[in-house]
Amino acid sequence: MSEVAPATPVVEFFWRPGCPFCKLLERSLRRKRIPVTKRNIWDDPAAAELVRKAARGNETVPTIHIAGTYLVNPSIRQVLDLLQSTTGPNSGR
Repeated sequence: MSEVAPATPVVEFFWRPGCPFCKLLERSLRRKRIPVTKRNIWDDPAAAELVRKAARGNETVPTIHIAGTYLVNPSIRQVLDLLQSTTGPNSGR
């Protein structure tokens, strides 16, 4: 019987146009080959509401959502650590 690798969790990337911090984090995620689902908070009112809930009423971006956890303006290291914790120690990351 073969062991099935855990599924990679969806990484939601909340951003807005012109945000330099968003560009930096997105570039780092791309370099690490981490796929994301991007949600522009200026075009998506539901996304903006989720960010406000995660950021104590502010529309702070970038905000990352992975498996029920939100990270507001995270470093790439924080994103990688959260991914590691959601996929387990044997995920190969």
